[in-house]
Amino acid sequence: MGGLCYCTNVHPAEDLAGVLRQLDTHAAPVREAAGFDRLGLGLWLAADVVAALAADPAELTKLRRELDARELDVLTLNAFPYGGFHAEVVKHSVYRPRWTDQARLDYTAGCVTVLAGLLAENADSGSISTLPLGWREPWTGEDDEAAGAAMNAITEILRQTSSRLGKPIRLAVEPEPGCILDTVADAVSWLAPRVDPEFIGLCLDTCHLAVSFAEPAETVASIYDAGLSVVKIQASAALHVEQPAERESRRLLAEFVEPRYLHQVRELTASGKVLAADDLPDGLDDLPAEGPWRVHFHVPLHAEPQLPLTSTTEVIRQSVAAVPAGALIEVETYTWEVLPERHRQDLVHGIAAELRWAAKELR
Repeated sequence: MGGLCYCTNVHPAEDLAGVLRQLDTHAAPVREAAGFDRLGLGLWLAADVVAALAADPAELTKLRRELDARELDVLTLNAFPYGGFHAEVVKHSVYRPRWTDQARLDYTAGCVTVLAGLLAENADSGSISTLPLGWREPWTGEDDEAAGAAMNAITEILRQTSSRLGKPIRLAVEPEPGCILDTVADAVSWLAPRVDPEFIGLCLDTCHLAVSFAEPAETVASIYDAGLSVVKIQASAALHVEQPAERESRRLLAEFVEPRYLHQVRELTASGKVLAADDLPDGLDDLPAEGPWRVHFHVPLHAEPQLPLTSTTEVIRQSVAAVPAGALIEVETYTWEVLPERHRQDLVHGIAAELRWAAKELR
């Protein structure tokens, strides 16, 4: 399916009342500020909310009516964060529970039920993005088998729900630096021999792709060559630093150090090798800073950071151009609250500006 939406994981709603409040305080005002007749949402619902909605069809119907009343369309769900995504410290907890844990399967299965009840009438398919199995350590051969079995179980749920709904709902696995499926290449290698590509594919997060220094067109081609597909694109921009050893570069990078989220750093060496640090403070302390850096810090799509820092919006353009026409594009800048003060904007108008940028630059 095609379409443009924004991801609501930027809002700290951990219960159904909070979700309803965010529709009035953010989603509906974003639609008006962006000048859209209807606004697509990539809805994030914490695990407790999903469990409650999946168990109560009346509440699910009520939420659907509340969305329709505000001219909001659910096009996809983000089921990567399980809960607590706006806690004071998130860091590695966002990668739990892993795909070896029954709780991850239960949460995702609940998301399938919820999306089937909320998916916009004019959508020809639905999607649910999920984490790339978990953080890279610890991980064993037994974990591989358990995750594979869980993927088989969710595939059967997706198959049955899609048949009942009359349109497909697919799972989109999202590679992320530092995880078991760190890069798109890792995800393709793990998924291709294990999953049914009719129901499981990739979520192409363009910030994560940029951080890996992968070439967008070649990367997208590798997905389709393996028999998989891009289920959805998360349009997000990373920080790029051409000369990270320079004093001004380091001074400005230090402003992006914050305690809530991990901000993985990758350095491209002259030989083409990519060096890694798991968080920005580690990068500033440990990487040689002899080649360019990219930092996993989602920055607003429409507003360049202060020079000499730049963003990777060109990677977004190249990625969208490489994916077959009609892919769903989800704007996912969840970091507004932790941006350096000089980069912050009013949230409603900032998200609206990102959506207008995406509508102009990516479609």
